Order: sequence, then structure tokens, then C-alpha cells
Amino acid sequence: QVQLVESGGGLVQPGGSLRLSCAASGNIFRIYDMTWYRQAPGKQRELVATISRGGNTNYADSVKGRFTISRDNAENTMYLQMNSLKPEDTAVYYCNAVIIEKVTLIQSRYWGQGTQVTVSS
Repeated sequence: QVQLVESGGGLVQPGGSLRLSCAASGNIFRIYDMTWYRQAPGKQRELVATISRGGNTNYADSVKGRFTISRDNAENTMYLQMNSLKPEDTAVYYCNAVIIEKVTLIQSRYWGQGTQVTVSS
């Protein structure tokens, strides 16, 4: 069994900052790509940022220069530092990870339950 748990969401004023965390736990052998997605009301889920095991990163154009993705492989945790937040960043943020399980060595993609980020004055 593998679980992804996000934390760090909340209400913040425009221009403010939040730091999201995604902690993976369970029967983990190795974690490859980790990704943050978000879904705003009435919109499709979209990719925000992704990071490889080696630290290579990619960002959606809408967050470049404002958001920073990082990870701690020893702690099986991913982060998203969000600065200069805008109302249009309001969404539920989900983490996603490609994980190989111990013993079976089966590779699967897992999702967290999501954390709400609301940017409003």
C-alpha cells in the first residue's frame, strides 16, 4: 500500500505565499517523477510543475517565476513553494507520483487527496 498526503493549503491574500508538501508513505522501493496538478472549479485538471528523481523540473507557463518545485528523496517528500499568488491560482492542488513498490517492483501512478488553495482578499 502506498499513500500520498498533501498539506499546506489554505487562504492567502493576493501577493502572498504558501508552501505545499506531499509526503509519500508505505511500501515504497523508489519514486520517480513527482508532479503537482491543480483543478479550479469548472475547469479541467492541469499540470503545474513536475520534478524528476534527479531534480530536473518543468513548469506551466502560468506559474513560471512564481512557483518552485523541489523534493527530498530521503524523506519521500515533494514541495511546492508558491509566491506572488494570484486569485487565478485558486484551486485544489493534487500531488502525483510514479512509484515502484517493494517486493513486487510494480510501477504505478498514485494521487493524493488534494489540498485547497484559495487566493482572495
